[in-house]
Amino acid sequence: MPFAPALHAEWLKIRTVRSLPGALFALFAATTAFSALAGLSDTSDPGFDPLFTALSGVTPGQIAAISFGAMAVAAEYHDGALRLSLAATPRRGRWFAAKVTAIAVPTLCVSLLTALAALLAARAGLGPAASGLTTAEQIRGVVGCGVYLTLMALLAAGLATVLRSGVATLSLLIPFILVVSFVIGDAAGTVVGYLPDRAGQVVLYQHHDKTPGPWTGLAVTALWTAAALLAGAWSLRRRDA
Repeated sequence: MPFAPALHAEWLKIRTVRSLPGALFALFAATTAFSALAGLSDTSDPGFDPLFTALSGVTPGQIAAISFGAMAVAAEYHDGALRLSLAATPRRGRWFAAKVTAIAVPTLCVSLLTALAALLAARAGLGPAASGLTTAEQIRGVVGCGVYLTLMALLAAGLATVLRSGVATLSLLIPFILVVSFVIGDAAGTVVGYLPDRAGQVVLYQHHDKTPGPWTGLAVTALWTAAALLAGAWSLRRRDA
């Protein structure tokens, strides 16, 4: 099967598996709601950053993005669905590319819309505290947020292909981004800054004195994602369906 029909087939799967559109809706709802609540927070804190506050809903929202990527792949390992997919598209690399594209495109579209809605909702609450944000900074935040959430969904997709389980992927990845980053925090030194979530979220700050910087941080997250996808592609080629 050529790539275009394979992509169409994967898109139909995402549309018809009820939990997958639900995960994208949860991504929008959670990110926007938590950002709106953050917009009502105290702005007198010396470490207050209006852009990160406005987009801080990405912290719970990324769980929905990760769930979407993991579940989209894990569904293939239920009831022999993967064998049927590979029967239709015997070239495994082509099928995996179609699957990844079908995950990436809707995630990116929803994430960009979500980031914009979250920013507007939080700015309404922040009022004058957000007046110092420039247009360029807000565009960077919205675009960076959309790309970051998409990368996290693809990271989960690659890992789910290796583990062949959505539950195992979520059990590993969610504690990793929530516990390792926020419990260890700065105690681990600069190494923490190169974890996929910490590096990618630098783009959400108006003022950043961290290493790596905003776009470099997203590149670091992209490297983590690429490694997971390459591992997934290798696993798919080497193991039986």
